[in-house]
Amino acid sequence: MGETVDVAIVGGGPAGMTAALYGSRARAKTVVFETGIPGGQIVSASWVENYPGFPNGISGSDLADLMLKQAQNAGAEFRTLSSVRAIRAKERDFVLTAGDVEVEARAIILATGAIPRRLGVPGEAEFTGRGVSWCATCDGPLYRDKVVAVIGGGDSATQEALYLAKIAQQVHLIHRREELRATQCLREECFLEPGITMHLSQVVEEILGEGGKVSGVRLRSPEDGGEEVLAVDGVFEFVGIDAQSDLVADLCELDKQGFVKVDRNGLSSRAGLYAAGDVTDYELKQVVTACARGAFAVYHALHYLDTRDRKL
Repeated sequence: MGETVDVAIVGGGPAGMTAALYGSRARAKTVVFETGIPGGQIVSASWVENYPGFPNGISGSDLADLMLKQAQNAGAEFRTLSSVRAIRAKERDFVLTAGDVEVEARAIILATGAIPRRLGVPGEAEFTGRGVSWCATCDGPLYRDKVVAVIGGGDSATQEALYLAKIAQQVHLIHRREELRATQCLREECFLEPGITMHLSQVVEEILGEGGKVSGVRLRSPEDGGEEVLAVDGVFEFVGIDAQSDLVADLCELDKQGFVKVDRNGLSSRAGLYAAGDVTDYELKQVVTACARGAFAVYHALHYLDTRDRKL
C-alpha cells in the first residue's frame, strides 16, 4: 500500500468542504475525493438567500467557490480526476479505490449526498435553476406573490406545499394518483389551506418556458387522456430522493430508504466511518446543516484517531 491519509472525505459538497476545512486546520492530512465540480448541488442553485453572512444572497456557484478556496487555503487537497469506486475495511483503517489507485485512510467521512429524483419530462433539464427547483426552503422566497406548482403526493411534497402557501400567491399541488400518499394530518392541512389547489390523477407531461424561464406545466389525465396547461412561475419537484450510499452499504447500517444511520456526532455503526450531509438520515437537508454536520463529523473523527493512537 502506498499513500496513507488521516481523513479521506468522499464528496465535495458543503458537508465535505467544511469537513476538509476543519480537518486541515487541525493539521490532519485531509484529502477530498469529488467526481465533479466541488460544491455539490448548490452549484446549480441560481441564488441562495438563507446562508448566513450574505444578507443579499449569493449564487450557488459563487458560494461553492468560496468554500473550496477556504478549504484549499487551509491545506485540504481536492482530487477530482478519478471517482472512488470502492471502499473496504482493512483492520481498523479503510482502503479507497479511486481509479487505478488505492489510498489507505485512517478515517472516512462520507459526504456523497442524495440526488432528487427527476420526472424526466421535456423542459425539466432546460429550466433547472430557472424555475425548476427541488428545495422550497431554499428557493421559495424567490416566488413571493407568484404562482407555483408542487409535484408529488408524499409527506415532503405536502409539507413544502404548505410552506410555499405562506409565500406564493397560489400553489398547485399535482399528484398522479387519486389520493395523496402523505400522512392524514398533512393531507387534511393541504385540503383546508385556501392557497393550495389540488390536481389529483394528473401527470406532468411537459414543463413549459418562455424568455428563458418557466411559464407553465402541461398536465395529462391518465384516466381519459385529457390535457390542460397551468400557467406557473415555478415548479417544485418532490417525488423522492436517492441517497448516494452504495459505497458503504456493506460497511455500516443504513435505514430503509438507504440513508446512513449516524449518531449526533456523525458516527456510523462502524468505528472510524463517519457521514455528513444529505446522505445521512437527518431530516433537515440544507446547506447550513450540511456544513455543521461536516464540522461535527471531522471533529469527532480526529478525536477518535487521537484516542485510538494513545492506546497503541
